[in-house]
Amino acid sequence: MFKNHPKGLLGAALSNMGERFGYYIMNAVLVLFLCSKFGLDEGKSALIYSFFYAGIYILSLVGGITADKLKNYKGTIMSGLIIMASGYAVLSIPILSTADNIGWLLPLTCVALFLIAFGNGLFKGNLQAIVGQMYNNLEKEAEQKGAEALEKAKAKRNPGFQIFYVFINIGGFIAPFVAPLLRGWWLEKHFLKYNAGLPELCHKFLKFGEPMVGAGATPEEIGAGITHFNNLTTLAPEVTQVGASVNPANLTEFCSNYLDIFNTGVHYSFIASVVAMLISLFIFIASKKILPNPEKQKKKENRNYTAEEKREMAREIRQRIYALFAVLGIVVFFWFSFHQNGASLSVFAKDFVITSTVPAEVWQAINPFFVITLTPIIMLIFGRLRAKQKIIEIKIKKTGEIKKIITNCEPSTPKKIAIGMGIAAIAFLFLAIISHINDYPSAAGFKEMAENVREGMKSSPWVLIVLYFFLTVAELFISPLGISFVSKVAPENIQGLCQGLWLGATAVGNGFLWVGTYLYNTIPIEQCWFVFVILCITSMVVMLSMVKWIEKITSEKAEVAK
Repeated sequence: MFKNHPKGLLGAALSNMGERFGYYIMNAVLVLFLCSKFGLDEGKSALIYSFFYAGIYILSLVGGITADKLKNYKGTIMSGLIIMASGYAVLSIPILSTADNIGWLLPLTCVALFLIAFGNGLFKGNLQAIVGQMYNNLEKEAEQKGAEALEKAKAKRNPGFQIFYVFINIGGFIAPFVAPLLRGWWLEKHFLKYNAGLPELCHKFLKFGEPMVGAGATPEEIGAGITHFNNLTTLAPEVTQVGASVNPANLTEFCSNYLDIFNTGVHYSFIASVVAMLISLFIFIASKKILPNPEKQKKKENRNYTAEEKREMAREIRQRIYALFAVLGIVVFFWFSFHQNGASLSVFAKDFVITSTVPAEVWQAINPFFVITLTPIIMLIFGRLRAKQKIIEIKIKKTGEIKKIITNCEPSTPKKIAIGMGIAAIAFLFLAIISHINDYPSAAGFKEMAENVREGMKSSPWVLIVLYFFLTVAELFISPLGISFVSKVAPENIQGLCQGLWLGATAVGNGFLWVGTYLYNTIPIEQCWFVFVILCITSMVVMLSMVKWIEKITSEKAEVAK
């Protein structure tokens, strides 16, 4: 797999595994944790989630600019890992949230999230820039050996980023199992059982007490309060095992203790994230010597250029930046849709899918599992298409001459991104059809139903498996290849910034994640999913309309390189 790839590729990928571990821990638990810890509703939790994930990616611009200016990518990356570890360390402290301390405990949690986001911003884009630099160096070495060697070296870039993407997702695959495992162990230690819906019921009881008729409440509010109370009194004895110190008959005591024990188990998963960050730091330090140093490369290649060469270089850079921003504008909508996996799709798994034996967080492991298993298949397909040659004719405008060019059948990166958007649309269309068949209301309306009615309406876990299969295939057509595309078009002196721009586009999409949860709770969810279908199809059409223009720019880059 690593044959003829740069030696530092494996070290860089393994260094990224810890970051992915922490990322997927947060992806799996953050919205659910904020709800169970502080009693926030899903809308407010999703808003914090949106800002957190937007911060992770928008701060990559700060990280990229810092590394480009200092020419110290490696130092910036190590600082990022240390800052991320400190953020996870703060989150790992188990403090019960009460009405008296929520005023400072919730802001402290947000500060910890900022530290994680800032550290990630220093780390993520700059590591991707180093991987891109590896392939720049590989191509420069191959150029000395001739045109054929150069073409083979260029063909290694996309597979290289796909390999990088596979290995970093190993951490993502492990992470979603850790939180429910530790939480389940801690509950079991206190003779309690896991129930996904119980923390919300406990918070409502502690806030409002038993439902009271009258007091200005509407009949709907009274009915909802009675339903929640009845569900709580039913579930409390069911989750209490023999030997528990918690009395399910005393609901005030039960709710406080259950929330404390439930959330302490989640806090322990953040300790695992601290350990993962330190392991990544150790691997990166051990790999430092074989990773490229852009500063030394720059000094080595410094030379004077003529005025004509400078004008041509400036024109080429402008064209590359235009192409980059065109692609960034499209992927905003992909990440807005895809990262619903930690927002509306995460609570969908909790509310509408049978997860009595498998906690909702574990379903987050499906995505990295498919990344690991499907990437070799997709690489094989692309490799076969790359090996298959075809002849195309190009008409030169100035002379009218028809020029024949031998090329391969592999789709260009812009075409792959367009295909990926279409596949993402299929994923949400599938979910919309399932929701229509089952006649699902909005999530808020669904929660007002009695427990036994809801259980009878829930979908099979296979729904999530099929959904994440399509979303992961879409991701593999967009994310690793998009990062590779950025590394190709990015000028050498602003590689960190350009990778930061790619992640900045992700930040813009993440900044609107709360919209998905808002729609999920306010309209029939089939309509919610259909909004994402329309967004993905529209993005695909726009991308297809720009393909020839972007291909022309990237091919011009290839001609200039020759």
